Amino acid sequence: MRIKRLSRFRLSIWISILSISRDTSYPGEALGSCGAFGMVKAVAFPCKASILPSAKIEAPSQVKVKGARMELSLTRPDDWHLHLRDGDLLEAVVPHSAGHFERGIVMPNLKPPITTTAAAVAYRESILKALPANCDFTPLMTLYLTDKTSPNEIKLARNSGVVFAVKLYPAGATTNSQDGVTDLFGKCLHVLEEMVEQNMPLLVHGEVTDPEVDVFDREKVFIDTVLRPLIQKLPRLKVVMEHITTMDAVRFVESCDEGSVAATVTPQHLVLNRNSLFQGGLQPHNYCLPVLKRETHRQAIVSAVTSGSKNFFLGTDSAPHERRRKECPCGCAGIYNAPVALSLYAKVFEEAGALDKLEAFTSFNGPDFYGLPRNTSKIKLRKTPWKVPESYSFSFGDIVPMFAGQTLDWLPSSP
Repeated sequence: MRIKRLSRFRLSIWISILSISRDTSYPGEALGSCGAFGMVKAVAFPCKASILPSAKIEAPSQVKVKGARMELSLTRPDDWHLHLRDGDLLEAVVPHSAGHFERGIVMPNLKPPITTTAAAVAYRESILKALPANCDFTPLMTLYLTDKTSPNEIKLARNSGVVFAVKLYPAGATTNSQDGVTDLFGKCLHVLEEMVEQNMPLLVHGEVTDPEVDVFDREKVFIDTVLRPLIQKLPRLKVVMEHITTMDAVRFVESCDEGSVAATVTPQHLVLNRNSLFQGGLQPHNYCLPVLKRETHRQAIVSAVTSGSKNFFLGTDSAPHERRRKECPCGCAGIYNAPVALSLYAKVFEEAGALDKLEAFTSFNGPDFYGLPRNTSKIKLRKTPWKVPESYSFSFGDIVPMFAGQTLDWLPSSP
């Protein structure tokens, strides 16, 4: 085996020329150090599947392949935008994120929402209890901003050592956002000013909710009417524009001072466009908010993240829902991508000829923006085709992952 090191980007690419031929029983390394909670099943969508024992673990099946094998050794990434839910759903999905990521910024839009530091501390304890044994995943908590949030709550959050940001949901913008902000400047300005003093980042769901605004234009209108005026009024406020979907968002982030405004980018907004919602019939498992946009917007986002800019970093927005809540007359928004996110990010960077910039996007830009230390542990991505399970089964029902039943080229594993 010959080893080539790209020291500038701290990315090790291991290339070995060998013939390999493996069958479909794979010993589990794709699940990372934390393993999996439920049994993986592969049945033809949309047929209903039987419930499988939660104690049995199966890894994604590998596809037989011969030829050169490439491995990427990356500093273990963090997920800077993650939905873990609560209850049975939390226990079901947290192993997938914990197996690939060392830390995760956990979204607060539960029922009821996490609006206080005390609630954030309690939610963190629930997450830690749900983790598999010998797992070192660290949840980074957030508060849900409301019209009634007080400046003192921001002080409590900063002093807690477990709350790292505050999330702005415009009321009615997405899942469980009904308690969100109705008047940012009229009712929350004093809170935002305290966030500046406490160096507490504001995480923004960047869409207006005016029903007169076309759903595909809501991000651009939010930038023009809310976000740009906000930055002008409070230039020292650290802002993360979450899950950006348009070239307008890319241009806005790039126009701001480095270190003051950044953006998270999801796998779905890098590999899918709005045609993916309708090809072959309505595709509920490709429905998320903000909704997928035109191909020109997707291309602009890909160019931004693969350019090496420090203003963009990984945030999966992995948002699990039980199958029946997606496949129904009024399906929930959200794509469950935790099992496939790293594979898809690697695909995007490889196709752009920018694998040397992948590690900064996945592992460096996020902690640098938040002022946190970079991780020291490693994770490997092997150029080994593997098939994404059709669904994951648990006692409460099934969860369908992004790219269910499809074959991906990059397989994450522990070093």
